[in-house]
Amino acid sequence: MDTLSYLAPLLDFEVLWTIALGTLGGLVIGALPGLTATMGVALLIPLTFSMTPVMGLNMLIGIYIGGIYGGCVSSILLRTPGTPASAATVLDGYPLAQKGQAGKALGMATIASTVGGLIAAIVLATLAPQLASVALEFGAPEYFALALFGLTIIASLSGDLVKGAISGLLGILISCVGADPISGVMRYTFGINGFASGFAFTPALIGLFALSEVFTQLERLSTKDDSIITDVTGRWPTMQEMKESASALIRGSLIGTFIGIVPGTGSGTASWISYNEARRSSKTPEKFGTGHVPGVAATESANNAVCASALIPLLALGVPGDVVTAVLMGGLMIQGLAPGPMLFQTNPDVVVGIFGGTFIATIFMFIFGMALIPLFSKILMVPRRMLTISIVIFCFIGSFSINLNQVDLLTMVGFGVLGWGMQKFGFSQAALCIALILGPMMESNLRRGLLQTGDNVIEFISGPITLLFIGLTILSLGWPFISKAIANSKNSKQATNPTE
Repeated sequence: MDTLSYLAPLLDFEVLWTIALGTLGGLVIGALPGLTATMGVALLIPLTFSMTPVMGLNMLIGIYIGGIYGGCVSSILLRTPGTPASAATVLDGYPLAQKGQAGKALGMATIASTVGGLIAAIVLATLAPQLASVALEFGAPEYFALALFGLTIIASLSGDLVKGAISGLLGILISCVGADPISGVMRYTFGINGFASGFAFTPALIGLFALSEVFTQLERLSTKDDSIITDVTGRWPTMQEMKESASALIRGSLIGTFIGIVPGTGSGTASWISYNEARRSSKTPEKFGTGHVPGVAATESANNAVCASALIPLLALGVPGDVVTAVLMGGLMIQGLAPGPMLFQTNPDVVVGIFGGTFIATIFMFIFGMALIPLFSKILMVPRRMLTISIVIFCFIGSFSINLNQVDLLTMVGFGVLGWGMQKFGFSQAALCIALILGPMMESNLRRGLLQTGDNVIEFISGPITLLFIGLTILSLGWPFISKAIANSKNSKQATNPTE
């Protein structure tokens, strides 16, 4: 009965309208090259300040789900991924569009995104409460080890291990600004009162992901856009194509769901793994990359399954599943909510509301996706200069409106320049962002745990859960080297035995 009463607010017209608007806005943001779901969520977090938690958080989740799906539009019509999650969709989506089947490619992408999203939403509602009940047993050592594990996963999956580690360490250093969590001593504030509680999280996110992208876009304004495929007709794949795509669709949904649960991975990783698995297991692998409908089904089911499953570690453990959920964590904090196992105890209405809102946003994504297929090519014709100016205005309004503090504007601009520099030189903004979140969690629990054990490090790390996460941390850091050694070994064997 309680669950039904918690779901009742979702049927309110105002809440449904907000989720629909968020999903539609996310779709448009994801469809436009250069605008990502991360940017959309970071930019619109300030709008949720005056909303109820269920309404505000579900609007952000709608932006997330719509944004990841929307990336397939420019991938298919423009051969330019709208979001990193849709990079693999280019391989078969654009060739289909060149064959005059852009509508079919978009239709398959919409169906696959919906199936992947719904499967992951079921797993979210089933697994998150169970994981949270286990996490209630966590103490300071377990939370320290969990935060350390989250940090090392981000660093090791940043493409370049050294640059990822540097980004993460920089985030930890920045998170030290403000009052010491145990003693209250001010650190690195340089006498600026506005930094006494550290950098404001939301302006930092807006600068890191939205304003930095503006700087990047300004560098590209002189370049011409590629030609856009404007002939978008038909929406539904044939029954034969659906049968051919069924295994790729289900497999992609399960792969995306699993990868989303692992902190620090993300939709891009899921879509590539799913595409490779679909091609490997196919009876006609030679068709992949030539405009094959199952190729689109594999990538889009996986990247959208990540959206719901990435919420599992965020809600149950307080550790973001990917960079977008790291930004969503800011939305929770604005509402005065602390993600983690206690959220299920103190605010079950919010948790159940998020579960239900994820289903609703996925359904809205399907409705809008199918309805707007003939109009998708028009979305891509929005002038880039107009978008850039609008984003800058929203950046300043959003950063200032939360606390009406000029220091927040300086924070936003500073992080914007930092994010632009990191993007330009190949450093991971995601690692920095998640380190900003996990750094304080790691430090405070380390200090608290050592105080409880009298600075006895052996006793501090002796718990089974702590040892498990420390082992996973070591494996995470070592995996890039292990995988590289395996690849080199395979290459040397092939060079020695070229006929094999």
